[in-house]
Amino acid sequence: MSNESKKKSKKSTSNVENKLKVVYSDKDVIVMTAPNEDELKQILLDLLNEKPMNLKELHSMLSGIASEDKIRRALADLVEKGKINLLEDGKYVKLGAE
Repeated sequence: MSNESKKKSKKSTSNVENKLKVVYSDKDVIVMTAPNEDELKQILLDLLNEKPMNLKELHSMLSGIASEDKIRRALADLVEKGKINLLEDGKYVKLGAE
């Protein structure tokens, strides 16, 4: 992974963490609330706004925050509502994103 890719990945992860409520933190651990369904959908839209990604990529970015099943359900709902589309290569893309 290139340094630029690492920076983008870190930036995306920190953007996700900024949307979650911190319940407890100390020098060793930070405990945050898991996103509700609407928050998860918004997080997914924000991530897909950066670039098209497949389920595996999205899950790796959201591991510890949302289960693969919850991500899959949120993606299916976003597809159904016409906010994202599933491409032939298995990647999800936000509609209207360049």
